[in-house]
Amino acid sequence: MAAISGSAQRVEDALAARGMAGRVRVLADSTRSAAEAAAAIGCDIAQIVKSLVFRGEPSGKAVLVLASGRNRVDESLLAGIVGETVKRASPDFVRAATGFAIGGVAPLAHPGPLHAVVDRDLLQLDPLWAAAGTPLAVFRLSARELIELTGGTVAEIRAG
Repeated sequence: MAAISGSAQRVEDALAARGMAGRVRVLADSTRSAAEAAAAIGCDIAQIVKSLVFRGEPSGKAVLVLASGRNRVDESLLAGIVGETVKRASPDFVRAATGFAIGGVAPLAHPGPLHAVVDRDLLQLDPLWAAAGTPLAVFRLSARELIELTGGTVAEIRAG
């Protein structure tokens, strides 16, 4: 296993603080996209937790969506959940809100609290795999753990 980077260590530390130590795995192959992550881990793409950041309009607040790797997010459904229009966030906004670059956004260890929304489809899958701060790091968890770690609202957000 490769050495753990600063961003991945931040995720590992946050997991350890919640009694979930030793979960971060650094892989040799990229996990930047859901398809790459599924191939590198050897799981179904649906088991990959995509961490997507949206920006609320007009509030400018970050919304973290945790979606199944198989699903696209319906922005109108998401807007109904958060109470305002949402737009996909820019890379700079994502980094400022989460502390991570796109492709490695973890569902926890952010600089501040985020409004999190969890794709209902993830509840049917076990285990799940989420990004751990870099495009090479992941960690395994259950849907229940994902909800507990993020304080996320479970909702139907799948497009189509």
